[in-house]
Amino acid sequence: MRPSVKYPLLTLLWAAVAAYVVWATGATQANRTVRKVDELRIDIVDSTSQGHLVTSAEIRKWLAAERIELLGQTADSVDLTAVEQLIARNGFVEKVAAYVTRNGVLHIDIRQRKPLLRLLTDGENAYVTPTGFIFAAPRASSLYVPVVTGPYRPPFPVGHMGEIRRHTDNELQRIEQEIERLEEEKLPIHHAERADNRAYNDFRRRRVKSWWKYLETEAEYDARVGRLRAEKQQARRAYRYRVRQRRQQLDRIGTEQDRLRAQQKKLEKSYEDFVKLLTFVKLVEKDDFWSAEVVQIIARTAASGALEIELIPRSGRHIIRFGRLERMEEKLDKLLRFYRKGLSHIGWERCRVIDIRYTDQVVCR
Repeated sequence: MRPSVKYPLLTLLWAAVAAYVVWATGATQANRTVRKVDELRIDIVDSTSQGHLVTSAEIRKWLAAERIELLGQTADSVDLTAVEQLIARNGFVEKVAAYVTRNGVLHIDIRQRKPLLRLLTDGENAYVTPTGFIFAAPRASSLYVPVVTGPYRPPFPVGHMGEIRRHTDNELQRIEQEIERLEEEKLPIHHAERADNRAYNDFRRRRVKSWWKYLETEAEYDARVGRLRAEKQQARRAYRYRVRQRRQQLDRIGTEQDRLRAQQKKLEKSYEDFVKLLTFVKLVEKDDFWSAEVVQIIARTAASGALEIELIPRSGRHIIRFGRLERMEEKLDKLLRFYRKGLSHIGWERCRVIDIRYTDQVVCR
């Protein structure tokens, strides 16, 4: 085809496409201003496979409680953003999308988060995802996931919702800012110390002018010397007092900074232990035997500050003292060998406590 014909045809084709897009957009907008919403469909994508966190009936109750008018409204008057924000407030909702189709159906598609474990410790009742997102357990939620109980304090406050890593970073940054603020409090003290040292040293260098001896009696001269000595003695006592005061202020600030740094280390260690707990649960859930055998995890903080756990198994009536979350696979392999070669011979009801904390040993009581 000759260029003189080809290019005009392409131009007409693209012009036709653009005109169609403009017409379709206008037709769709016109349809939205006329078409009313006459049906609400809620589709919950349950990625957990163990149960549900929310039902479509509960979603409808949320919308009714907020008095968000949907049915009977025109498509363009429905505040889809408000609907999405209302549902997204709940931490167990990972994604939500609301849209109205041409036939007047309002669709709300919801994807739930997939919990890894449930925390029931010291007033906490929450689910935690494999990525470390925590959210409050919904009422009447029915999920079969490992349960962590015991006197364990995780690295976040009760009722917290969100990424635990982000919360920990924010807390560490807040503490670091407090340490820096205290460091700034030292500056005026150091400035005052340098100025006081200069003034005191200048005063110490003062001497009684000897040429006055020719204009005054010896007694008057001695009296002036005595007065200067008394002033220096008094100035020395005042100077030492100010030094002690400044030292106490600096020590107080330094002690508070040390306390905050210790708090940082404790928070970092607590977060590391929590990550190890998630890693342990993932390890258990990945194994068919242990995922069915481990019913409950009891977590507590040892005197050393480390996280230690005990396991409640489904078989037998014993407790497994797992100890610190280290050498996890080695301990589970050792326990499995003891199950097969030990308890199978002496009986599952024989032991009350099985301790696997020690290297190459299983201690029973």
